[in-house]
Amino acid sequence: MCEFIFNQFLKKDLDFDSELFDLLKANDIIKFHQSLDGYAPTALVSLNQMAEKYGVNEILVKDESKRFNVNAFKPLGASYAIYRLIKKEWEEKFDSQFKFEFLFDTVKMSKLGTFVFSAATDGNHGRAVAWMANRIGQEAKIFMPKDTKQARIDNIEKEGAEVVIINGTYDDCVREVSIRSKENAWYEVGDTAYKGYTEIPTWVAAGYSTIFNEIKEILDKGKFNIPDIVFLQAGVGAFAAAGTGFFRMNYKDKNIKLVCVEPIEAGGFFDSMKFGDGEAIEARGKMETIMAGLNCGIPSTIAWPVLKDSVNMFLTISDNYAEDAMREYKKAGIISGESGASGLAGLLSIMNNKKLIEAKKKLDITKNTNILLISTEGDTDPETYNKIVAK
Repeated sequence: MCEFIFNQFLKKDLDFDSELFDLLKANDIIKFHQSLDGYAPTALVSLNQMAEKYGVNEILVKDESKRFNVNAFKPLGASYAIYRLIKKEWEEKFDSQFKFEFLFDTVKMSKLGTFVFSAATDGNHGRAVAWMANRIGQEAKIFMPKDTKQARIDNIEKEGAEVVIINGTYDDCVREVSIRSKENAWYEVGDTAYKGYTEIPTWVAAGYSTIFNEIKEILDKGKFNIPDIVFLQAGVGAFAAAGTGFFRMNYKDKNIKLVCVEPIEAGGFFDSMKFGDGEAIEARGKMETIMAGLNCGIPSTIAWPVLKDSVNMFLTISDNYAEDAMREYKKAGIISGESGASGLAGLLSIMNNKKLIEAKKKLDITKNTNILLISTEGDTDPETYNKIVAK
């Protein structure tokens, strides 16, 4: 089952004066990531056989499965947010500039004391927060929903973090971590913004822009075509907001179409577009999907305005399309997990589902179309991954 809706609120000209757009214009983000041990641009791959199979000119995929050995793109957001948080603390306390390398200088960091970073997660974001906290010798407390797969819990605990299981959904975890962080003076590093909490999620979203800067650097060399359509998956929307903002800002004259893909049972942005009358609302679905990283019901308050102004089409997909996409990627030599493959899953639904013929026509997908996908994770739950691709 799939549903789509074209954006009635789409703006031709955007206001690029918001804090997120200011950060997307900054060059300190990619410079910060380049300063980290283990940084390397992830691969941009042309899937020629897949493009031929589906009758388009080019399909490119950015493979985030090898980002910092964390198997997902999330360290880009968590690391930059933690850096900005500590930089702010330092400069307010000492009235002097904080440099990248100070993060790993135990003498300098000891002047600030110790930090406990907290986060709500379905898996990858919490692992990234734990990974960064571990790298700079600090603690992390990560809150996860009751139905979390053990492999995702293990991944976080291996980074030295304490995992707290909440009897509820991801959105319940967000509420709980907010309460406990205030009670215990922890530093909440959330990737979703809500009323009264926007600064750190904006830093997280901006951190993802390194992905798109790496893509642009390759496209500028002319080896691949500039995409006509970009598929961006959304959970709380931080990644999708960074991507839509980046492409609208950097490719103003290219008329790139942007498609937001969500699970049909966790379609907060789709439901907001269809039922919210211009306002963000909670997803109406059952919050049951194999796409764990996208199983989020409430759109981030910093992401919704960007997506509402920028995305051409909102698309929700059922789990079987994610499974098909994982197998298609596997054939092409890309290891992509359930959430990582969701962008391709959106494309497959449009190409294979007769009920989406109108969507294909409106997006003008033809033999000349160039498509960009981002595989945001590898096999973060190896048992589930192996079962699905073996079918």
